Amino acid sequence: MPSIIIVLVILVVLVFIALIKTIQVIPQASAAIVERFGRYTRTLNAGLNIVVPFIDSIRNRIDLREQVVPFPPQPVITQDNLVVNIDTVIYYQVTDARAATYEVASYIQAIEQLTVTTLRNIIGGMDLERTLTSREEINAALRGVLDEATGKWGIRVNRVELKAIEPPTSIQDSMEKQMRADRDKRAAILTAEGIRQSQILTAEGEKQSAILRAEGEAKAAALRAEGEAQAIRTVFESIHAGDPDQKLLSYQYLQMLPKIAEGDANKLWIVPSEIGDALKGLSGAIGSFGGPLSGNGGNGGSGNSGGNSGIPRQSGGTERREQPPID
Repeated sequence: MPSIIIVLVILVVLVFIALIKTIQVIPQASAAIVERFGRYTRTLNAGLNIVVPFIDSIRNRIDLREQVVPFPPQPVITQDNLVVNIDTVIYYQVTDARAATYEVASYIQAIEQLTVTTLRNIIGGMDLERTLTSREEINAALRGVLDEATGKWGIRVNRVELKAIEPPTSIQDSMEKQMRADRDKRAAILTAEGIRQSQILTAEGEKQSAILRAEGEAKAAALRAEGEAQAIRTVFESIHAGDPDQKLLSYQYLQMLPKIAEGDANKLWIVPSEIGDALKGLSGAIGSFGGPLSGNGGNGGSGNSGGNSGIPRQSGGTERREQPPID
């Protein structure tokens, strides 16, 4: 009886193990390689799968998601014989689980070595300056070579990125000095250009200001001349309309004589020759006013008892003036 129980227990254990071996659950975005007696049979996809226990075995489980693998810095020699350290990052994805299992022993190591050799070939044809400024070109060339080489392994290289390109310390110092000198040069050029542009603009402004000032002065002079002409025309028209006689003009002429002598510095002034005509006209005006006044005073037509008033007398319709003695 105890032996029968032992046998039953062994059978239950074997059935349980067989069930475990028979039912295989594969996660999403994963695949499993099934071998029967060491030979590839099929690939198990995501989900519940049934295999023959103790005959079929799971060789490898592969993650089908995109993988990111950073590689350590690799020393690379440029065309101008400078050693630079380059860090790379590979983005790849397994597209064929069978090829990735049987076509290459370790596709990670294979991709790393292929990346190093390809990178050395590409950088070897470039100088340092081009290497530092041509990352996109290097990435594209590296990705093309890797994608072509890893296609038969069931690997697809999606992207290749250069994390860092580190030249030697001495080269970095030289580059910093060169960049600093270039910045100083550009700053000096920009400053000179600014000063030049400022001077040009200032000169243009002064030129425009002078032109506008001259035009303003010309217009102002024209307006002043036009105003003076209009004033003279108005005065002339007013005088012409009033029809003044010689007596009024003589009186106005005598009123202007004190203005000629105005000023503290005027120690000598010249009397115009026309003053005789003005005095003659003014004397005539005074005589015309004084005649009736004398007649009313009972002097019998005599303008002055002394006879030295200097007012000319009229006799028989003609004017007589005393001539001063000629020296």
